[in-house]
Amino acid sequence: MIRHSSNERYCAELADIIQQQQLSAVFQPIAALNQAVAYGFEGLIRGPSGHPLHAPQHLFQAAAQSQCIPQLDRACHQVIIQAFIKQQLPGKLFLNVCPLSLMQDAFRADAMLDFMHAMGLDPSRVVIELTETQTTSDYALLAHALQQYRNMGFQIALDDLGEGYSSLRLWSELKPNFVKIDKYFIQGISRDRQKRQFVRSIQHIALSTGCNVIAEGIENHTELAVIQRLGIHLIQGFLIGRPETKPKPLLDFPKSQTETPLQIGQGSSHAGALLQIVPSASQTDSNETVWRRLTQQADLSAIPVVDNERPIGLIKRSDLLELFSRPFSRELFGARSCSTQMDCHPLIVEQATSLTELARLLTCSERGDLNDGFIITEQGRYLGMGTGRDLIRAMTELQISAARHANPLTGLPGNVPIQDAISQYLQTECNFTVVYVDLDHFKPYNDIYGYARGDELLQFCGQLLQNSVDPQLDFVGHVGGDDFILLLRSAHWRSHCEQILRDFQRQLAPFFKPAHWQAQSYLAHNRQNQLQRHPLVSMSLGAVEIVASDYQSHHEVASHASNAKHMAKTQTGNTLYIASAALQCA
Repeated sequence: MIRHSSNERYCAELADIIQQQQLSAVFQPIAALNQAVAYGFEGLIRGPSGHPLHAPQHLFQAAAQSQCIPQLDRACHQVIIQAFIKQQLPGKLFLNVCPLSLMQDAFRADAMLDFMHAMGLDPSRVVIELTETQTTSDYALLAHALQQYRNMGFQIALDDLGEGYSSLRLWSELKPNFVKIDKYFIQGISRDRQKRQFVRSIQHIALSTGCNVIAEGIENHTELAVIQRLGIHLIQGFLIGRPETKPKPLLDFPKSQTETPLQIGQGSSHAGALLQIVPSASQTDSNETVWRRLTQQADLSAIPVVDNERPIGLIKRSDLLELFSRPFSRELFGARSCSTQMDCHPLIVEQATSLTELARLLTCSERGDLNDGFIITEQGRYLGMGTGRDLIRAMTELQISAARHANPLTGLPGNVPIQDAISQYLQTECNFTVVYVDLDHFKPYNDIYGYARGDELLQFCGQLLQNSVDPQLDFVGHVGGDDFILLLRSAHWRSHCEQILRDFQRQLAPFFKPAHWQAQSYLAHNRQNQLQRHPLVSMSLGAVEIVASDYQSHHEVASHASNAKHMAKTQTGNTLYIASAALQCA
């Protein structure tokens, strides 16, 4: 932090830094999932090396004190654009701008455009990224200023969505081309259900408004896998690349470690189960060529356009039919590239996307994906198409099957789906952790408080377990009575278990009378019908890490899980027991 006593000196030094052009640019890559070339770069600024104003936050703090943020913004842009052009970096350039700068008369769009033309940079490659270093209340004036930039070909991004109090209103008022989700919501997203729900909601809003989401702050493969499953394809963070003076245009992109579906085929609960092989078109194909294919295949409602194995658009039957129904349109547009008529923003999902998540994506979209279909990929490469009709049929079958074998009290999958899930894990050699969950001293609770209250406690446990795991990777089942099963594939399974025990203890008090809770015990008859003091209900978790190739059947897995549960119950209170390799082999 800059101390107040130093503000005046630093403000004076800032003027010299700007005038003497002592600023330097660094660039952090923004990647499109599984593409080797950077989608773009965010241009960042640094002050003189070794100077207290080297860090950008200190630079802009001094600029705010001296009321010269527009001048600093303009100087930063010139330095960044010059460096971007000099290094011949590919893709888009994201330029940070304070909203208050845009509303200053001195900060004119035509001045930036003239500078860019002089440098040979097309405005269509530049994204104005609004920061919230200072808040604004004049949304109309800001929207007017941004429209001037839009008219000249620039695009708009909203930075750190979710950090500032006004960010959602800015999104609504300004209608940006990109929104960047604040890194707070990305870090630890695999372990936090609320963060996943927030990011999922943002992605759904973006789909319905034609906006692109960029996930910032991705630092590990687990976060990347969650982001991919949520359907977000633009990412930024240390896992992809750090800010550098001379970044590499070709990214050493970390391959996503998203778990593949257990079984792609009939009965699967993933998008790959809906796959239909539809030969794609290329950009060199004409509208007439694509139309002939559509007329020859009456069951096709759309044909994807693919370039180098990557889907880039979707030609819809309804769009071509409308075009060719107009007088002379077939003669005028028939020979043109089909890319002129394609939807450039179709719904594209990985085959590992769950059907539940796919249904959410389709229902929030207003582009007609339910009727026209969606594109299915594997690691970004085109596989085929899926239809809304098949999705509805598959979801209905899953719901009927789930209801048939669900525990009637909690609605969780019962013994048949538990056994099926374990068997599929073993057959596909998918390693996982099985956790046997048991409530200790549950019978005395039922005797004292009655079966109705006992059922409420079991329902609470079922909901707690569901809320504590990753619904895309993990499985929660109800064996019966006070026994539950977790099949965990997420990397942080141990922290999930520890959080379950903490939440159980924290939320348990309302199920007991105050006197019982204070004493942490009560009197009740034991199995010999003798009055005895019992401790309150606690939870035991017995965990076993399963290497799928070492097991032949679900019976072996259940046996080891049961042994681990018994070991957990030998300890008092809420406990987690993790079986050792020696125990598993015994």
